[in-house]
Amino acid sequence: MNAMQARQHRPRHANPQQAGFTYVGMVVFVTIIGLVGAATLKVGALLARAEAEHELLAIGAEFSEALASYAQATPPGQPQQPATLDALLRDPRFPAPRRHLRRIFVDPVTGRAEWGLVRAGEGGPITAIHSLSQAQPLKIAGFDPRFVNFDNRRHLSDWRFSASAQAPASGAHAPVTMFPPPPEPAAPVAAPVGEQALLREVVPPPAPETPEPEPEEGEEKGQGEQQAPPEPAEPPPATRSGF
Repeated sequence: MNAMQARQHRPRHANPQQAGFTYVGMVVFVTIIGLVGAATLKVGALLARAEAEHELLAIGAEFSEALASYAQATPPGQPQQPATLDALLRDPRFPAPRRHLRRIFVDPVTGRAEWGLVRAGEGGPITAIHSLSQAQPLKIAGFDPRFVNFDNRRHLSDWRFSASAQAPASGAHAPVTMFPPPPEPAAPVAAPVGEQALLREVVPPPAPETPEPEPEEGEEKGQGEQQAPPEPAEPPPATRSGF
């Protein structure tokens, strides 16, 4: 009896082959979890980066509008581009405070309120603004018509925001539009057929000519008609002599 009880309470060892499959399954499961987590982090980083680039374009558009407003408000004989970004916050050319920009924005890519400035010559006025980030942009096409020459840029710093809302080529300065061109005269628009017919019906007919007063009988004889002079009378025939 004691031998049978001893055999019943003897510990049973797990199958080594089954234990090996369990270990491999755990390794595969942990690997899949790691890959999914890494992919999730990468997708999240890409979404955050795309949002930052979208915000950068919106901020750049406000810088372009501020530069254009500064140029259009230029008094005679004053510079048409600002010397510093602070001049966009408070225009020094006017005695009363005049603002072209709400505030100096923070670059959403670098996280700093520092911007690259494109100047007209050494120490000249500012003609364009750009980010200081050298990262490669995720957006390479499909830009708003305001952002010209933004396609296929290698760095975010190549997105140049100027007063004319046009980005120059790398290393070049942006042209500045000082004043908008005069509006072209509008071409006459032809009225539809129904309106033309209506206009013809509304236009009144021309007024009849006023008849001239008829002259009186005496005046008609004296002025209008002239009597023919009387014909001369024929001379009487010569009288024959009695011879």
